[in-house]
Amino acid sequence: MGLTIHGIAASRAVRPLWAATELGLDFTHVPTPYQGGATRSPGFLALNPNGHIPVVVDQQPPEQGGEIVVWESMACALYIARHHGQPDGHSITPATAREDAEALRWSFWAVNELEADALTVLMHRMAMPAERRKPELAAAAEKRLTVPLRVIEQHLRQQHERGESHLAADRFTVADLCVASVLNWARPARELMAAHPLTHHWVRRCVERPAHVAVKAAG
Repeated sequence: MGLTIHGIAASRAVRPLWAATELGLDFTHVPTPYQGGATRSPGFLALNPNGHIPVVVDQQPPEQGGEIVVWESMACALYIARHHGQPDGHSITPATAREDAEALRWSFWAVNELEADALTVLMHRMAMPAERRKPELAAAAEKRLTVPLRVIEQHLRQQHERGESHLAADRFTVADLCVASVLNWARPARELMAAHPLTHHWVRRCVERPAHVAVKAAG
């Protein structure tokens, strides 16, 4: 039995890598890049016919399903948290039905409401070579992001009022991991972040966690 994660930290694969590291799991990392054809090899396509990273392969006993293959980055992170962590109220694993619901809804929300525009900000404010950046695309994405950031800012304010410092609880959970992994892309939009101080402070605390720093450093 064993857990294997295919992908690289400079991609959406950071999500399952971060989850496994937060939980202190013993796992195998296969550093599969998204460029150069590695995800189009017959062996990789047998794991994920979409040809994308990440892919999680979990070798379970036959009575638990045998070899389990998971793709889609949010699904990978949620699977690892649910099936390899302890619902003890201390780890990233949801410990109650409410925490599980928060993890599900905020993860899907991040994909639907944040990801495309946050990636546009990252690419056109920082990641791409300066001569290829289009500031007007970043500006339009930042304008659209004001709506979902208003939503998460309000939620964090409500959480603070009930004595909870994170999205689902008064501790860091997989809900925070999934959403922060997306919102981190938008941090180059300084004015946008400054206009949502609770969100900015929260995402910075999330990505400064030792597990995330270690995953990014390892590549």
